[in-house]
Amino acid sequence: MLKRLHHAAIICSDYAVSKRFYTQVLGLRVVAENFRSDRNSHKLDLALPDGTQIELFSFPGAPPRPSYPEARGLRHLAFEVDDVAQCKQRLESMGIAVEAVRTDEYTQRRFVFFADPDGLPLELYQASP
Repeated sequence: MLKRLHHAAIICSDYAVSKRFYTQVLGLRVVAENFRSDRNSHKLDLALPDGTQIELFSFPGAPPRPSYPEARGLRHLAFEVDDVAQCKQRLESMGIAVEAVRTDEYTQRRFVFFADPDGLPLELYQASP
């Protein structure tokens, strides 16, 4: 049976920009980096502290992701943090646009949305109320 989420895969439009965002802005650790010349494609394996991974791919000519209005499929990726407001402030200090902090009406936990360089919606979700 399922145990936990192992990884999520993201296709980016500009590999260097997205690599910088996920490693330097979000602080994910590089596990492996490969280039497949036959596909002219990069694959970057990134890890969160708990071992969950994000695979960052570059594929030339990949179409943009429909977002607004929201399309069916994966809605966003959410990362658990200890303090949403502190993380929001850190992201904004690096020039990242971040929405206003909101509180989940059911869990009373705070959360906030922002986007990666390709507009993929990302969420910070506070570990405790």
